[in-house]
Amino acid sequence: MATPTIAVGDKVPHGTFNYIPHTPELDDQLVCGTRMSSYMNSNKVVLVSVPGAFTPTCHVNHLPPFLARYDEFKAKGVDIIAVLAANDAFVMSGWARVEGLKDKILALSDGNAEWSKAMGLSVDLSHVGFGLRTARYAIILDDLVVKYLGVEPGRGVTVSGAEAVLEAL
Repeated sequence: MATPTIAVGDKVPHGTFNYIPHTPELDDQLVCGTRMSSYMNSNKVVLVSVPGAFTPTCHVNHLPPFLARYDEFKAKGVDIIAVLAANDAFVMSGWARVEGLKDKILALSDGNAEWSKAMGLSVDLSHVGFGLRTARYAIILDDLVVKYLGVEPGRGVTVSGAEAVLEAL
């Protein structure tokens, strides 16, 4: 379980994320894409963090509701929705393709969970062979200031799920 060192009202630390933007060429499963850096700018951002792409809870219960309710997030003024994990950018791109995210939700790589760790939002899952990962959490940012922080207290998806985040908007 993560112990956040960041709170509502704090400004998030600078972070650089590896990201492979969706292009029609990526629909060809043999194309890997090119790596880019992406930084959260001064927009209204919903960032959902998962311990790992393709893991059962993340793949089935956590990310899909954000995509299914995409229009509701946009109607509430959200500029960017992103999913973040410690997986590399190529895994995140592959997961985005499988989930059908296209350009609706950005799939960002927090390499070595460094950004999450800076906020006390990483978790050591070495006991199951995963190493250091991003914790399961959701943040609403407005001009890089935390307006909502939902960190899961245990297994499952509650305070970091699409429904809880929509209610907080």
